[in-house]
Amino acid sequence: MGRLPLTALEGFLLAARLGNLSRAATQLNLTVSALSHQMRGLEERLGQRLLVRGSRGVSLTAEGERLLEGIALPFAAIERALRQCQVPSDDILTLSLMPSMASSWLLPRLPDFLAAHPELQINLQSNTTLVNFDQEPVDVAIRFGAGQWPGLTAEHLFDEWLTPVASPALIAKLGRTRLRDLSGCPLLGDPGGRWTAWFARFGGTPPTRFVAQFSDSEPLHRAAVEGLGIALGRMTMARPLVDTDRLRLLGKQRLRAEFSHYLVYPPRSEKRQSVRLFRDWLLLQAREYAVTVEPRKAGGRKP
Repeated sequence: MGRLPLTALEGFLLAARLGNLSRAATQLNLTVSALSHQMRGLEERLGQRLLVRGSRGVSLTAEGERLLEGIALPFAAIERALRQCQVPSDDILTLSLMPSMASSWLLPRLPDFLAAHPELQINLQSNTTLVNFDQEPVDVAIRFGAGQWPGLTAEHLFDEWLTPVASPALIAKLGRTRLRDLSGCPLLGDPGGRWTAWFARFGGTPPTRFVAQFSDSEPLHRAAVEGLGIALGRMTMARPLVDTDRLRLLGKQRLRAEFSHYLVYPPRSEKRQSVRLFRDWLLLQAREYAVTVEPRKAGGRKP
């Protein structure tokens, strides 16, 4: 068969993992056209169709599944060997986090960190999938979860708080609305069905139907900004919109979300100076932010 098509196999492996040619091409510093050409060449070489292109990305054929199963472990072993031989540059910090967390919380604060440490370069990878520290050259991650990831250090940053928010135009249209009467208002269904917990905590009856349902928090908040309905907003995402008066809070009540935000990193990152600097700065930012969003009882004590 001649020389092994290692470049094409690497592209196939990444496309299969991500389920998206565009994202795979970006990580490989290729155009989508170039990566598609590699995939077609690989399929022609093997005489098998490996990928099925669709409107939402790519999926694997049965032959593609078999190829992925055969090459995933060898490529992972090669990546581990290369990382062990490579001395990481301590002036580069690679960070993984969700796009919503990046745009609404971290990016507005990041200039202060870079101004204090101009010698550092931040490589920010924003995606919705959990990074695999064993397979990817990522130093730290900001994750939303229960705080338990085997083999990793997880440091609590802050809790997530939920509260009803709506656009100024919708509030003006609805008039004065008591929180107990929200079930009679146009509500937006949130990921996880948190409205049920809200009504159980603060009273009222959950609605029998929502104006619209959302599986992701980012379009949920965008829909609220457009006046589609009242959202049970996540403060990390709603706060910047409230500060710019694109959304308004309907009251002071807050519901603690099931999960919290954590800084997560593997043992290999602990001794890196860039990681220590970022960790110390991030924990300070988290403490300052938590004070502004966490509800307090009379006397200044948290509930």
